[in-house]
Amino acid sequence: MEFRIERGELADAVAWAARVLPTRSPVSVLGGLLLEAADGRLCISGLDYEASARIEVPAETARAGKVLVMGRRLLDVCRVLPEGAVECAVEGSRFTVTGSGAGFGLAVLPLDDYPALPPLPEVLGAVDGQEFADAVADVSVAAGRDDTLPTLTGIRLGLDGDRMTLAATDRYRFAVRRLAWKPAAADVSADVIVPSRRLSEIARSFGRTGTVSLALDRGSAGFELDGMRTTVRLLDGRLPRHDKLFMLSDPVTAVTGREALVEAVKRVSVVADGDSPLQLAFSADSVLLQAGYENDVASQRLPAELAGTHELAVAFNPSYLMDALSSFDTPVVRFQLMGPGQRAMVTGHADREEAAGTAEPSHQHLLMSVKPLM
Repeated sequence: MEFRIERGELADAVAWAARVLPTRSPVSVLGGLLLEAADGRLCISGLDYEASARIEVPAETARAGKVLVMGRRLLDVCRVLPEGAVECAVEGSRFTVTGSGAGFGLAVLPLDDYPALPPLPEVLGAVDGQEFADAVADVSVAAGRDDTLPTLTGIRLGLDGDRMTLAATDRYRFAVRRLAWKPAAADVSADVIVPSRRLSEIARSFGRTGTVSLALDRGSAGFELDGMRTTVRLLDGRLPRHDKLFMLSDPVTAVTGREALVEAVKRVSVVADGDSPLQLAFSADSVLLQAGYENDVASQRLPAELAGTHELAVAFNPSYLMDALSSFDTPVVRFQLMGPGQRAMVTGHADREEAAGTAEPSHQHLLMSVKPLM
């Protein structure tokens, strides 16, 4: 095996495939990356028990072949190589990497012990990479972090015709994002749970460009774009349905500027110890943010509009509130409030269809308010 490739292209391809490698594994070959060179192409693949990745890039192939080497060590080598062309070859029991006077030799792992890469499931359709990455980022902030409740660490991926729904919850908040996609058939339907960390990495890794093919079967999800292919094992179980939770009866509505509110939350939260609550006291034309206890307190007043009552005070976990606000990119955010200690819905500025009640908001974030400051 022998091939030639630019350092930058090799480093990017190795880094992309190495994302799925386990940090620690009792099976040493699972720390390896499989490199296959033939017909002017270099394929690099890696896997563990939960995910797999395969990327194909152009390379000058002098001698076809394949080799298995420790992935993170190869990635370290690629990062320190000088810019320019890199020559790679298998020489006996070593994989050599040389370029611009620098040279490295890496031990070769046994190919016979390396498991086969899982096949890509059936492709069900395609989605815009930019929109998909944005939607995953919007909901992933609400996914759970407690591995003892694995289902809650996932993102629900629902398909219903030409609509895709992403949702996540950790029981204290619930984020939902809807977007259009292009199904391969009109009757496509699915409802699965994908690990949030893995799905976030996948969405970011595609570079937010192009059209991503989505593949699903009973046990895994697959994604493919421009020579990059990755699979991830699905989580068991189902997330709670958000439909009834999101139905608020006669809520009080408050509207305020998003950027100014984000800055005010950051500013006032510096005196909040841990997750002590941050209070939002709404009146007809303003909202007063307050945090802290006894001697360490902070406050800031911002313009706001309140409809449905004269005044209302609610409080939130400041980090949860910041996550929710940061997931929107609209100039204005709207709160639908049921009262202290009850559900609160955050959405972006409504378009005409949403305002008229003829369409659901494409992005909704439900928070549980907490006991207000005394």
